[in-house]
Amino acid sequence: MRGPHNIWRLIRTGATLERTGAMGVVLDAFEAPPSLRIAARVLGWPFKWLGYEGDPEMPPATRALTALGPAYIKFGQVLSTRPDLVGDELAVQLRVLQDKLPPFPVAEAKATVAHELGAPADTLFSSFSDPVAAASIAQVHKATIAATGEVVAVKVLRPGIEKAFRKDIDAFWLAATLIEWVSPGSRRLHPMDVIAHFEGVVMGELDLRLESAAASEFAANTGGDAGFTLPAVKWDLSARRVMTLGWAEGVPMGDNDAIEAAGHDRVALSERVLQLFLNHALRDGYFHADMHQGNLKVAPDGDIIALDFGIMGHIDEYTRRVYAEILFGFIRKDYRRVAEVHFEAGYVPADRDVEEFARALRAVGEPIFGMDATGISMGRLLSYLFEVTERFGMETRTELILLQRTMVVVEGVARSLNPHMNIWKVARPVVEDYIKKSIGPRAVLSDLNKTALVLARFGPRLPRLVEAALIRQAQEPAVVDRAPWVTRLLWLGAGLLLGVALMMMRAILA
Repeated sequence: MRGPHNIWRLIRTGATLERTGAMGVVLDAFEAPPSLRIAARVLGWPFKWLGYEGDPEMPPATRALTALGPAYIKFGQVLSTRPDLVGDELAVQLRVLQDKLPPFPVAEAKATVAHELGAPADTLFSSFSDPVAAASIAQVHKATIAATGEVVAVKVLRPGIEKAFRKDIDAFWLAATLIEWVSPGSRRLHPMDVIAHFEGVVMGELDLRLESAAASEFAANTGGDAGFTLPAVKWDLSARRVMTLGWAEGVPMGDNDAIEAAGHDRVALSERVLQLFLNHALRDGYFHADMHQGNLKVAPDGDIIALDFGIMGHIDEYTRRVYAEILFGFIRKDYRRVAEVHFEAGYVPADRDVEEFARALRAVGEPIFGMDATGISMGRLLSYLFEVTERFGMETRTELILLQRTMVVVEGVARSLNPHMNIWKVARPVVEDYIKKSIGPRAVLSDLNKTALVLARFGPRLPRLVEAALIRQAQEPAVVDRAPWVTRLLWLGAGLLLGVALMMMRAILA
């Protein structure tokens, strides 16, 4: 329930940060001003005894987030890829959250397998290991299929995880409500919509049948991508709370020493992981939205292996074109065009000044170009971008939340491999290629062809529609506003003829 009783959950969040010693670590990492530090201490210290103790063997931040629950762990996973935001020390602490959390007993995992697949785990698998990875929502076991001898990875949801996530999300709903109530100006950011989006993503992650389908679709889209592979789904051994995949052998993406020892080129890997993400987002409109180091491996042949398909992002073709034009405009330093795209897409209210907005975008973009990634403070950049959005009345685009969040994570992964990478230089060839295919002359012909195919479906019905409209017009001659309807039908007929002509041309050219 999303009622005020969740205030207790929010109070315990602050108390847990204080009790575990994470409060100071977090404030230091974000370089909080003295006033905020004093306020946090004054509000947190009296309730310290109410906080969760957590595992004393863990570092403070990791200890606090694991004690608070899976939603907080997810947040920590994102921050672990951004040492430029939270500092190297905290990033290393949070990286433990990716796949090294305390596991639950093998007996419970086998019980879940038996319940979901309708047969004992020892019958289905000739071997079933202790957990090889334990994350916030599920853990993975290495197993051997009894019938075929194939080595696989069996993913099993944590017991009671659905209820635990429900509690966290309910508290987030209350926090969003309080934010809108206390600060009406924050409503332009749609905090309620943001939580609704997050809830939809998370609840989908708790059904492994959906993850299996996502993995299958993703594999179909990326089958031709060089240097990128996915483990195959074993549908007969997968269900709502169990998912079985082919075993993926490789070096963890987060272990730079192991990557170098295996002879892989870290610079090439950093560029490939960023370009792969952009290709998936722009070309396919369907991308892996949880690409932290814990979900990526490097195969012995150098291929990047993606794992864990619980969170996938989807953006429609129009939004992809807008996103690509914005990126391309920044790459070319055409801030006027970037501003125009924002206005054309409705991202900025029409009554704002496009020239002033373009100048504000220039102030954001210019410091980026020609600099090492190490010379850019993403914290300050994001802070300035927030000021720009507030100044020009931009609203949060809920359909882009997952894309933006994943871009932050992927950039963090790439920079962990190559701290000197220039993300704009690496992104340029991918974005330019997409622009040529989606906005150039070839794209216009493709759009016309799609339009023709749609119009052609109305062919058999068009004569009857026109006849019925003309009969109604004749029966009601005094009603003038029928004429536009007839006009539209005639234009539809003309469009249909054009579509037929285009299809005939395509057939001839083929």
